[in-house]
Amino acid sequence: MSHIPLVDTTNVSSNQEILFQQIKGAFGVVPNMFKAIGNSSAALESMWTSFSALGNGSLNPKLGEKIAVLVADINRCEYCLAAHTVLGQKAGASLEEMTAAQSGKSSDPKVLAALNFAAKLVRERANVSHSDVQAVRDVGFSDEEIAEILAHVALNIFTNYTNVAFDVPIDFPKVNLQSPK
Repeated sequence: MSHIPLVDTTNVSSNQEILFQQIKGAFGVVPNMFKAIGNSSAALESMWTSFSALGNGSLNPKLGEKIAVLVADINRCEYCLAAHTVLGQKAGASLEEMTAAQSGKSSDPKVLAALNFAAKLVRERANVSHSDVQAVRDVGFSDEEIAEILAHVALNIFTNYTNVAFDVPIDFPKVNLQSPK
């Protein structure tokens, strides 16, 4: 059971109602994560508008989902790992690609560089060097795209912490973590 109640989406403020309608339109349902963070209208708006903004960004949606499963695995967030494995497949990635990304692997050197950078951002708490940023540039990422990689990492830390801290019930098919405890 969740450590925080899941919001009844039929009994919310007008601002929350608009956001929940948008979320339902995107997913077909309102996932439990949004019901948990929806206890705060401001937190819900922050999370949802970040998803929307990055969804319209310059990074390929498949790469965003690969970053998400990697960050989820590092942070041991089973909820996000399950959700983004499904979303990655909807974005056109194979299950094998998503499983590889979960452990920071890819046969594509550009994707691999992005995953290495994302992993370093998480593991080193953003303490990256000039050469770390240059390594991502060297495979063809623009500064705009590098900033978006960081934004994807930050959003996924937000969602990971929401789900782990509040023990949000998973409402996607379960995926096993790979990273050690």
